[in-house]
Amino acid sequence: MNNCPCGSGLAYSSCCEPIINGSLPAETAEKLMRARYSAHVAVQMDFIFETTHPDQRQDYDHKGTREWAEGTDWQGLEIIATQNGGPADDSGEVEFIARFSENDIRREHHERAQFKRQDGRWYFHDGTLVKPRPITVSKIGRNDPCSCGSGLKYKKCCGK
Repeated sequence: MNNCPCGSGLAYSSCCEPIINGSLPAETAEKLMRARYSAHVAVQMDFIFETTHPDQRQDYDHKGTREWAEGTDWQGLEIIATQNGGPADDSGEVEFIARFSENDIRREHHERAQFKRQDGRWYFHDGTLVKPRPITVSKIGRNDPCSCGSGLKYKKCCGK
């Protein structure tokens, strides 16, 4: 793995790998978010568990998370926004979209992830899914894209 899966443009060995293998701490909530994405790509589930806040670990499914990561074709991470989560903060939020294919179906996971710092280390605490905004069109023409998001023309999809 040359380029880091997190999309930083840096080499994996100088970006997320040192955070994942524990030789460097994540300095910010965003860096931890990027490393957690890269850990899913590299199937480093111990890192995912260890960077989940201790208060949130009781329902963690190690086996299920590993199987999901292994069976997923990871296609990219986009950081939408960050709020707080810097070196001097104790909490922060990172809004992101993780793109992947599962069973040959392209998917996006859009979330606002909450991070907390405890004893000098950042942890993922909780996340809220961001729902897609509804398409607002006054009238859909037969040749317009279908509003269901299928990518087909309306007349070939919901307009049949």
